[in-house]
Amino acid sequence: MPSLIDLRRRIRAVKSTEQITKAMKTVAASKLRRAQDRIVGARPFAQLMRRVLSDLATRTGEAAAHPLLAPPVAPEAPTLLFLVTADKGLCGSFNSNLIRQGATFAVESDRKVAMGLVGRKGRDFFVRRGVDIRFEMVNLFNDLRYGHAEAMAETAIDQYTSGAASGVSILYNEFKSVMQQEVVVDQVLPIPALDASEGEENDAVSADYLFEPPAERIFSDLLPHHVETQFFRALLESAAAEHAARMTAMDAATRNAGEMIDGLTLHMNKVRQAAITRELIEVVSGAEAL
Repeated sequence: MPSLIDLRRRIRAVKSTEQITKAMKTVAASKLRRAQDRIVGARPFAQLMRRVLSDLATRTGEAAAHPLLAPPVAPEAPTLLFLVTADKGLCGSFNSNLIRQGATFAVESDRKVAMGLVGRKGRDFFVRRGVDIRFEMVNLFNDLRYGHAEAMAETAIDQYTSGAASGVSILYNEFKSVMQQEVVVDQVLPIPALDASEGEENDAVSADYLFEPPAERIFSDLLPHHVETQFFRALLESAAAEHAARMTAMDAATRNAGEMIDGLTLHMNKVRQAAITRELIEVVSGAEAL
């Protein structure tokens, strides 16, 4: 049976851990509010832009002439998968789910997969496993900027247009709510054609287009910006999902620490009561013997 000193030390250690997890929860909640505001502002624009350009890819004959909308130059080339993980841990299964899905994507793909790794956790995992890595970026989520998406888009466009990649996709955690994040894989290049099964939502952007200036000039300006926007949206989604996952994990850890403190305190009181009872029995027994 542990002594009172050992129990007091364990209680102090758990209380220190509880203070840390409570502070981390508070910080994550504060960052989540800002990240949520950013993604709420960026998501409608990115989604509508994606639908409009998908409709262009379906309806416009000139669109097929642009390399970002055309079929891949080298269909046998590897697929380039951008995997977005966190730079830090202590966020539950956030990183492990992404890494597992990325490994599954590589195994189940019908062609070889090269990877672009964003975030330290994913980079550290796949670097040790001899994966074909075309892009790396870490330590960006403390100061997430549009320039990070521009760097990703530049690599993606160069890889696709040069024939080094037959397609570009991005895998990330999409923010649904504080309690829910969903791992999704989005095709970035070639820009996918409009899916007729989307129904009435597509009617809002489906139209016959008149181009001024010419379509080639519009596509050359608009499509790279579209790729950057999709990457930036994925980064914002991942940042918000990470803060939500960390807040949830730290809240659970704080509750577990409180329950552990209650259990240890109860056990310590029982041990102390047993020690006091034993000492009283010894005193009474000694008095009776005299």
